[in-house]
Amino acid sequence: MAGTVFRVSASPSDDDDLAGLFWAVARRLRHASSVQLEQWDITPGQSRALRVLAKHGDMRLNHLSEHLRIAPRSTTEVVDALEERGLVERRPDPTDRRATLVTLTERGSGVADDLRKAAWAETDRSFAALNPEDRTTLARILRALRD
Repeated sequence: MAGTVFRVSASPSDDDDLAGLFWAVARRLRHASSVQLEQWDITPGQSRALRVLAKHGDMRLNHLSEHLRIAPRSTTEVVDALEERGLVERRPDPTDRRATLVTLTERGSGVADDLRKAAWAETDRSFAALNPEDRTTLARILRALRD
């Protein structure tokens, strides 16, 4: 239903539409995440790259671009910044001399682990007002919207 505004309740005085509520929560979560990342001096995009590498292991830049859903040139900039901080390094691909793999350094693995733990703690803080049943319901709804 293009152009339809879905309301939380049928009350005509209720001006909290679902999209507005969703984006307000998303903005709050993004802000909390950005504040949290300041201690590592990395951007949200760099954090995502570290998480992808921690989860999937070494990969070529083009594969990292696909995982991050960003242009290869942007991925190169992200990797350059992470490499300057000693969090990743480029290595020759043992299966193809022409290709390069991006890999986490020991420090990068530690930061990725710290980021994962901090994200879990922030999730707990952000959703503390929800009881376990509501969290389960919200997760189900968000998966349905994502998929």
